[in-house]
Amino acid sequence: MAPPQGRHAALIDRADGDGQVPWTLPLFAADVRALVGVVRTACMIVISALSGMRHSELCELPEDCQRPPEQFGPGRVRHRLKSKLIKGQKLGGVWDEWVVVTEAYVAAGVARHLAGPDATHLFPQTLNFSGPDGRYGRFREWVNGEEGARLGLAPIPPDPLSLRVFRRTLAVEIAHRPGGLLAAKIQLKHLSVVTTEGYANRPGGAQAKFLAEAGAAEHDRTLTLTLQAFRDFQAGQQPAGPGARDLVSFFKSVENELTLQNLGAPQIKHGDQEVINLLSQRAATLHLGIANYCWFIDPDKALCLKLAHAKDRSRPLAGMCDSARCPQATHHPSHRPVWASAAANSRVFIGKIGRSQKAEKARLTAEAARAEAVVAAIDAALAPATGGVHGQDQ
Repeated sequence: MAPPQGRHAALIDRADGDGQVPWTLPLFAADVRALVGVVRTACMIVISALSGMRHSELCELPEDCQRPPEQFGPGRVRHRLKSKLIKGQKLGGVWDEWVVVTEAYVAAGVARHLAGPDATHLFPQTLNFSGPDGRYGRFREWVNGEEGARLGLAPIPPDPLSLRVFRRTLAVEIAHRPGGLLAAKIQLKHLSVVTTEGYANRPGGAQAKFLAEAGAAEHDRTLTLTLQAFRDFQAGQQPAGPGARDLVSFFKSVENELTLQNLGAPQIKHGDQEVINLLSQRAATLHLGIANYCWFIDPDKALCLKLAHAKDRSRPLAGMCDSARCPQATHHPSHRPVWASAAANSRVFIGKIGRSQKAEKARLTAEAARAEAVVAAIDAALAPATGGVHGQDQ
C-alpha cells in the first residue's frame, strides 16, 4: 500500500530545467515531518545568507516578523524583517529591523507557515545548525540524496558551512560595491567582521583581516570581469561608452600578443590564465560603477575628480560618476537592463508631472534621453555579434 500523503502532488519544474516532476513522492507522516524540517532549514539558509543575520537573531525572529512592504515607486519595493539585536545589548536584546531582498522575505513567510499555529517564533530557540547532528548536515544529505536528484538539485559540496560563513560571505559581496564597506557595516548591524567600533579599536585584528579578504576577493573579481569583457570582444560584442575606443585598442593589442605567441608555438592553445596574465595590468585599474566599468588609468581624465576638485586622486568617486561623459567609462551588455529600467522609469514619472513643474520635467526628460542614448549605444555595439539589437523596451 502506498503512503497516504502526497499521492496526487502537483507538477513542478525541475531545478535543472529538465522537464517536470511531482513536487513530492507519496509520504508517510514521519516523512512529512522530516521534509518540513528540510524546508525550514532551507529557509534559515536563505535568510541568513541574504540578510547577514546572526544565529541569535534568526532564533529571535517572531512569527509576525514580516513587516508590511513599502512601495517607493514602480518596481521599487522595500522588504523588512523584524527581530531582536542581541550582541552588545542589554539582557533580552532590543527590537530592530533588517532590510532584505524579496527572496529572504518570502523565505520568512514560508517558515512562518511551517512553524505551526501555536509557534511564537519561526525557528527553534535552541538551534543546532552546523553541529555533527545539525540541521545543515541533514539538509545536505537530503539535497544530495535520491529526492534532490529527482528534483534536479545541484549536489552540495562537502565543505563545512555555518551561519557565520554565510554572514562573512555576504559582507565580502557587499564590499565589492561602491561604498560597500559602509553598506556592509549598516546591514550587519556592527555585528560581524565589518568596521565595527570594537574592531576599529584593534588595529590588525578582525577589521584588518576582513579588509584583506575583501581586497583579495575584489582583485579576483576584477580579473574575472576583465576576462569576460575580453571574451565578449573576441565574440564581436564590443563595449560602448566614452572609454570604449581605448579599451578596444587595448584588447586588440592583447590579441596581437597572443597571435605572436601562437606563431612561435603553433601547437599551444592558450588558456584563461595566460590571457589573464596579459590583462592583469588593465584589470588592476577596473572599478565597478553602478551601471558601468571605470578603467581608472589616468586621474587627470577622471571626470568625477574634476567635478569634485578632489585632492585624493588614488581612486575614483563612484558617487559622482557620470559614465555617459567620462572618457574612462565603458558600458557592457550586463549594464543594459539598468539603463533601460532608468529610461523607462523616467518616462513614467514624466507622464505624471503636472504642467507647472517645467523644471522637473526638463530634468527628467534629459535623464531619460541620456539613459536611452546609452541603451542605443550598447545595442549598436552588440549588433555585429547578434545580427540585431535587443527588442524595444516597454
